[in-house]
Amino acid sequence: MSLKESKGRLALMAVLALCANPVMSDEVRSNYFNDPFLKVTQFISDCSTPEGPLLTEAQARAEAHSRIERGTSCYQSGQCRLPNSYLYDQEIIPRVKRAIEADGRFAETSIWIEGQRRFVTLKGCAQTVGQAKELEKLVRRLDDVEGVVNLLSYK
Repeated sequence: MSLKESKGRLALMAVLALCANPVMSDEVRSNYFNDPFLKVTQFISDCSTPEGPLLTEAQARAEAHSRIERGTSCYQSGQCRLPNSYLYDQEIIPRVKRAIEADGRFAETSIWIEGQRRFVTLKGCAQTVGQAKELEKLVRRLDDVEGVVNLLSYK
């Protein structure tokens, strides 16, 4: 297994762990780290809006140190030109949106994209498994994208 594949699997496991452990309190949740989350398409009317990168204040405090550590290790290892891998996300996610829109094959989907540490998470609904896989391939080929986490459902 390549380093890139193992990083992708780790990111997927982290996302699944967060999904499996939802916040059970009435605590206010916010996008404390300003992780980008954009709607790209909205064709499938019965596709529910996925949750964005929302955390409680306690979760954000608990995650702050590890985000700093993970973000700077990319630069320290020579794999990133910017000093923190999270700095890429504000540029990558709008570029992913433009690429999906320009491609034309995904107009009949309902897609949201989220960026975190050069990983792009695809959320929402595609028409088929094949369409979801093609979307993942498109995003994976974009510059600076480290990996893609495909959480799309199929209608």
